[in-house]
Amino acid sequence: MAKKATLQKVKKGIRKYSSIIVDGDDRAPNRSMLRAVGFSDADFRKPIVGVASTWSMVTPCNMHIDKLALEAADGVDRSGGKSIVFNTITVSDGISMGTSGMRYSLVSREVIADSIETVAGAEGFDGIVAIGGCDKNMPACIIAMARLNRPSVFVYGGTIMPGIYCGKPVDIVSVFEAVGAHADGSISSKELKAIESSAIPGPGSCGGMYTANTMASAIEALGMSLPNSSAQAAISHDKNRDCFNAGAAVVNLLKKGIRPSDIMTKEAFENAITVVIALGGSTNAVLHLLAMANAIGVKLSIDDFDRIGKRVPVLADVKPSGRFMMADFCKIGGLKPLMKMLLQAGLINGACMTVTGKTARENLKAVRNYPKGQKIVYSIDNPIKKDSHIVILRGNLAQEGAVAKITGKEGHSFTGKAIVFDSEEDCLKAILGGRIKKGHVIVIRYEGPKGGPGMREMLAPTSAVTGRGLSNDVALITDGRFSGGTHGFVVGHITPEAYEGGVIAVVKNGDTIVIDARRREINLNVSKTELRKRLAAWTKPRPKVDKGVLAKYAKLVNSASEGAVTDENIY
Repeated sequence: MAKKATLQKVKKGIRKYSSIIVDGDDRAPNRSMLRAVGFSDADFRKPIVGVASTWSMVTPCNMHIDKLALEAADGVDRSGGKSIVFNTITVSDGISMGTSGMRYSLVSREVIADSIETVAGAEGFDGIVAIGGCDKNMPACIIAMARLNRPSVFVYGGTIMPGIYCGKPVDIVSVFEAVGAHADGSISSKELKAIESSAIPGPGSCGGMYTANTMASAIEALGMSLPNSSAQAAISHDKNRDCFNAGAAVVNLLKKGIRPSDIMTKEAFENAITVVIALGGSTNAVLHLLAMANAIGVKLSIDDFDRIGKRVPVLADVKPSGRFMMADFCKIGGLKPLMKMLLQAGLINGACMTVTGKTARENLKAVRNYPKGQKIVYSIDNPIKKDSHIVILRGNLAQEGAVAKITGKEGHSFTGKAIVFDSEEDCLKAILGGRIKKGHVIVIRYEGPKGGPGMREMLAPTSAVTGRGLSNDVALITDGRFSGGTHGFVVGHITPEAYEGGVIAVVKNGDTIVIDARRREINLNVSKTELRKRLAAWTKPRPKVDKGVLAKYAKLVNSASEGAVTDENIY
């Protein structure tokens, strides 16, 4: 009798939220609604798991996720749970890039997190599986899971296969760079069309170590997705199996009582930062990991990236600054062997809990090393770069910090004359029109979280610079941010941003700007007296929007140096 009572208590425990929705005679109306969407009598005694699908035909990154959601739902159902598939939005950075539509990109992270939290909270889901494919919906899924703090597993939708042009792999960044090459006269309109037509062969996220693959890897290192979820092709048996296993894993987490707060610890975030650095990943990881940590209540700052970056090397020779595609990385074994290397070197914490219900060390115990002769991942003793490519800079231009992407190939310092633009569009016209010259420091301002609003990515300008053959001869700084596909001497996330009266707002054409990655400084070379004079004369511009989601975002969002989150300023 006591055993039966204990079993009932356990079952009630894993149905903490759904039992409120469906148990008791007074919940007959609730059950009636659920019967219409496929519930049987037996299903009302099972834990309910929401499967959040980011499917849409907006972008190839997510166009296949409806089928993956069904695989995850099957995994839930076959493991003793009851799945409910629901949708949230996504936007395409690749399509909106270089336009005013890109202002909605980072905003979508908050909208997606809010929507998943809203559905799960309203419907009494006991657990969550979320499947994301494009840049913002991945951290958004984790933010929602953190807020809800119910047993949860994230699934990456998978990487796209590379396109082929003239026998060489190409991707979306190849197209952006081809635009610059076309403007420079290096390629013809026919060649541009051919690259455009071959770069995106099917479903999956952008094929280099850009933001999508960076965040998928970071989330796996964080412990919130199953081992190697980050390194599988979008259309593959492995990815289908990953989704099914995720459904089963969340039921296991429910039984064990393991929640995101048990997994997403400070040490786990440090593991994620370490992996981002080792992979040469996107600077957007700084924004997103800060926001994810904020959601779970872990104190993480840009200084943690700097601290960890001083001891962690760059090991993966992958695009955008390297030679290989994500598909190549998948073929040699993906993230697991790299994590094992880092664990053996004492660079990650193996005691961190993961969604397998085991620690990171336990997950990696039987993992094989990379095959001999592979050229994608370097050894820790012979790294591509001995410390991080992500460098936090401070100085009179960025008193609250800025994020630089310095691979070493472009050098460690740059001194040049400012050429200033108050929008991305004006800058792009100048680049394509031939106004940018060797020795320029391009300044793009009023593109921060509040001033944009939305903190647009600057892939179009940086790719145009590369396409025109200037990537080694100019620098670009902004209070906006960069796509994971960006490379060259670039500094983003400059805070305070121009709209908030940061020094970047008063830079003038011809001013000397000094960027020194070794000293971790970025400075405007004018006197303190002149700087005070300029700032005293500066007036805040009118908001670019006064209603709708962008206006709400601009009012609520905090600094990029704190993750550009919207829920800290509510109270």
